[in-house]
Amino acid sequence: MIVFVDNEHASGYAQPWGEKIMANRVRIKYELEDMSNDSCLVVRWNRVTPELLRDVGARAVFISGNSATADHYDSAEQAGLREVLLAKEWPAFGFCGGHQVMGETFGAPLEPIGQLDPRDESFGEAASMAPGMKAELGYLPVSVDRQHPILVGLGEAPIFRHAHSWELKAVPNGFTNYASTEVSPIQLIVHDDVPIVGTQFHPEYATDEHPAGRRLIENFMRWSGLI
Repeated sequence: MIVFVDNEHASGYAQPWGEKIMANRVRIKYELEDMSNDSCLVVRWNRVTPELLRDVGARAVFISGNSATADHYDSAEQAGLREVLLAKEWPAFGFCGGHQVMGETFGAPLEPIGQLDPRDESFGEAASMAPGMKAELGYLPVSVDRQHPILVGLGEAPIFRHAHSWELKAVPNGFTNYASTEVSPIQLIVHDDVPIVGTQFHPEYATDEHPAGRRLIENFMRWSGLI
């Protein structure tokens, strides 16, 4: 069994887009099952613990993104998820917000990207998700800065879904960064010793037009021994 941690805060589900997020959780669960040929258990972020993963015989952990900002989360309620990551017993892949909590757990600061200069039109639609703040939104390329087995077949500038206005301000302890954008330079972190990966972008939102995310997740599954 694999476990998909729903990292959305209750305040996110209370928003008009909450039902759409919930529907996407089910879609992602099914896609992870199809890719891994294994059952996938969805667990809320404040319910996951190492003991639960051991009880269900988890083989890997995937952590979703979230629409609620990091300051909505109670660190005490995140303790179980952080223990899971620090235990390093399971291959783990964090998507966007999952990448951010992963980075924080291993010592990297997490903050808003920064203030948006109103004269700078290069961020376009992204400004609407966090008024007055820099953000990335949409299907955009990342620059692959160094090679890794999970990046096989993706080229130098694969396109992934982005939707974030917060970012890690440093590479976490024990990790290497493999991809960047001009807005957020820390886009893909991989632990140097164990199969723990985080992406600032959303590979789980791959489409037929932009399939790179699915390839990245499948590469991770092969590299970590899930398939």
